[in-house]
Parts: sequence; C-alpha cells; structure tokens
Amino acid sequence: MTAILQELEDRREAARMGGGQRRIDSQHAKGKLSARERIELLVDDGSFEEFDTFVTHRSTEFGMEKTKPAGDGVVTGWGTINGRQVYVYSQDFTVLGGSVSATHAAKITKIMDMAMQNGAPIVGINDSGGARIQEGVDSLGGYGEIFQRNIMASGVVPQISLIMGPCAGGAVYSPAMTDFIFMVKDSSYMFVTGPDVVKTVTNEVVTAEELGGATTHTRKSSVADAAFENDVEAIDEVRRLVDFLPLNNRQKPPVRPFFDNVDRIEASLDTLIPDNPNQPYDMKELIHKIADEGDFYEIQAAFAGNILTGFMRLEGRSVGVVANQPMVLAGVLDIDSARKAARFVRFCDAFEIPILTLVDVPGFLPGVTQEYNGVIKHGAKLLFAYGEATVPKVTVITRKAYGGAYVVMSSKHLRGDINYAWPTAEIAVMGAKGATEIIHRSDLSDAEKTAAHTKDYEDRFANPFVAAERGFVDEVITPSATRKRLCRAFAGLRGKQMQMPWKKHDNIPL
Repeated sequence: MTAILQELEDRREAARMGGGQRRIDSQHAKGKLSARERIELLVDDGSFEEFDTFVTHRSTEFGMEKTKPAGDGVVTGWGTINGRQVYVYSQDFTVLGGSVSATHAAKITKIMDMAMQNGAPIVGINDSGGARIQEGVDSLGGYGEIFQRNIMASGVVPQISLIMGPCAGGAVYSPAMTDFIFMVKDSSYMFVTGPDVVKTVTNEVVTAEELGGATTHTRKSSVADAAFENDVEAIDEVRRLVDFLPLNNRQKPPVRPFFDNVDRIEASLDTLIPDNPNQPYDMKELIHKIADEGDFYEIQAAFAGNILTGFMRLEGRSVGVVANQPMVLAGVLDIDSARKAARFVRFCDAFEIPILTLVDVPGFLPGVTQEYNGVIKHGAKLLFAYGEATVPKVTVITRKAYGGAYVVMSSKHLRGDINYAWPTAEIAVMGAKGATEIIHRSDLSDAEKTAAHTKDYEDRFANPFVAAERGFVDEVITPSATRKRLCRAFAGLRGKQMQMPWKKHDNIPL
C-alpha cells in the first residue's frame, strides 16, 4: 500500500508541475502566474477540489502519442470565494501552450455542466495558444461544446472570464458570451485574426497589443469590462465582484453586514446641482454618498463614460446602478452608452439584482455619425432592457430628463416601480431655449420677447411638479435624504413579483 500511495503522490506531483519548472519560470519571467497559482489566489485557502487531474489527450497524429502530460493543459474543479461555491477552470500555458484538445474541452464542459446543475458561478481563466492543430476537427468540436455550455449557462449562473494571456481565433467567442471579461495589461490579448493575418489581407501593420490588448478592448471595442496591472490585482477584483452576485438565477443577491446608518442625511447633496443648468457635476459623488460605506464597484469604467454602470449596496444588499454622467458629453445617451447600459440592465434582471437609475440626461446625441451607425436601434436596446426587466426598479431624476431619453431611463412608463425627483429636476420634451425657438418662432427677432417666452417655459415646465401632478413622479424628495428614501424604497419592493407574457424568447433589437 505504501508503494501505491507513493505512486499516487508522484503522479500528482508530476501533474502539479504542468510543463515543468523551466516553463513555469518562463511564465514568471513574463510577469504571469501559473495556472495553479491563479486558482490558489482566486479561491479560499484549502477549498479547491480538483477534477480530472490525470486526464490525458488521445491523439496519435504527428507523434502526439509520445507526449501525454497529465491534466492536458487545463486545471479544473471547484472552490469557494468567501465561503461561497464557484467552479473554476484555468488553462495552463506551460502544457502544449494551453492548446485546446478534445479532452481539454471535455474537462471544461464537465465543470460547466456541474456548475449549472449545482447552481454556482463559473470563472474561466484563459491563457491558451488556441486550438490544438494536431487534433484538427476534434479540437474545433471541443470549442463548439464549450460555446454551447456558455449559451446554456447564460442567465442561469454568472460567468466570469479572466484573460491572462493569448486568446485568439475561435477561442475568443467563449469569453465573449460570458457576463464579465477582465484582462491584464501588457500580457493578455484577444482577437479573431492576428497581426500577421491582418497584414496579409488588408496590408495594415498593427501590433498584438494595438489589435487586441487590454486598452483596446476596454476603451474602444467594449469587449472587456476592466483591465488590471497584473494577475494578482485582476484575481482580487474577481473575488470582490463575486461578493456582489447571487450564485444563480434562483437565489437573491447575498446580504452582508453593513456599518452605515440607513437614515444617514447627506447635507452636501443639497448643493450638488450647480445653479447654472449647463455646468456639469460628478454623478459618482452622488453614488458614493448614498452607497453603504461609499463603496461602488464600477463596470466598464473606461468605455462610454457618459453613463455609469456598476454595483453598490444598500442595507447590505446588492443593487445595480445605471447613472448618466454629466461630466462626459453632458450625460447624453448615444450608441455606446445605450449598449453598455442595456447589457448591464439585462444582467441585473437575469440575476434578480434590483436596479437604481440616476437620471440627468439632456437627450440623445445628435449627428450624422450616430444616425448612420444606428442610434435608433441601439437606443432601443436600452429602452427594451428596462421595459422587460421585472426586478425592483427605482429611479431618481436629479436634473435634466428631456425627450425620449426621459422615457428610456427607467421612467414610470416602462414600469418603473418608484420614481423620485429632486426639486432641481427638469422633466420636459426639450430645454427651454430649444422649445421657445420652435413654439415662438415668429418672435425670434425680438430678444426681449424671446427671453420672456424662455422664462415662461422654464417656470412652467423646468421643474418636477408637472410630472408629479400626473403621477409620473411618485415623490419630489430632498436631495440630502436620498439614501434614506432609497433604502426604504428597495425595502418595500423586496416581495415584488411580476411576470411577462408567455413567449419562447423576446426579439430585442440586436
């Protein structure tokens, strides 16, 4: 028995070493951790339970039968993050470049199936050279099986992707279908076709970093949600994100102890809105001042800065936040911001996370480029997302809510549950100046009359009371009491139940 146990330990040790110490050292030299080191950082100490440690590939082509490393280039299993279960796979670049074979893919799909069966999030750590060419179509079939699991798990359990090395070709479509993608600066990249292919086909010269690096995907393409300096920081942020999320779509978001006063009055909010209606202010200040302990976890911070999305807590409970940001483009809605917010709203709705919407929006961004690129259809995505969401929805209008953008931003007309407005709110079809130029076009040559008409319009419509009289706003609240009113509002909605008409699925304008 001693000999048998020793053989088991020797085999385990060989599997733990992956591609060998030399290749692990090479990973470290690039500023990257090994597959197992990443898992050790991600899950709680001693909680990781590994599966399929001794699985090897079955290929006999091109001399592959001579090299059969245990684990086949991916470490899979489950562990806990702050005591809550997650399933994990981590591709090992030291073993055949982390390339995906049929058995490599089977290991991944096995734990994805288990995650759906047991109702726990999936965290995938990608560091792979792509399909294992020696296996041909078997490798491609493996990718297809992974993609199918991504589709089936979508909206069932949260899926989080960490890109910590190369992720190219068809491999990119698995993380693309997950809920959140985190990248590491200077060491990770994603693209369908690499720089060499781009140069051959289009004669464009571009580096891997420019084509598919972390900066590109967080600032330009919006493929990734955040980029971090190194593996350790990225993994730490994943742990923080998981704390905000429910384990699956049948559970409520987690409740944690909080040390903030529910009735806290924040006097500085009474002077947050500038006297000049065209002067910007930072909406993040409002978010930090109403959140428990001022904690706000922003999603896609580097993309479409005119809208903010992220998570905070009220009374220890997770809340998704969507907020116009007057500091960027005056907070207008455009193609990018509508796509960003719509996807976030749909995620929150899928996982029973209540949604808080903070509104200061002068309308949709006008322009030929926006129209040509489909602002109508993209803007409709956000409207659709809010309209179909059945989770608790609370809205606060802080200043401008003009035109169609007012309707889109979780208005009462899209089944907003509780809609508040500050006394500084202006709810109207458009701004006073623009409205005057249309209504009183004949008086435009008379500056005095135009000024009087503008003042009259402001007095009549540039306030929240007309909407309040019609029940479109439930209450006009004191800014300093916003946290207290929001805590009470969400507390009152915890028992909300709402059903959409039966359908196979909707047809959101993609």
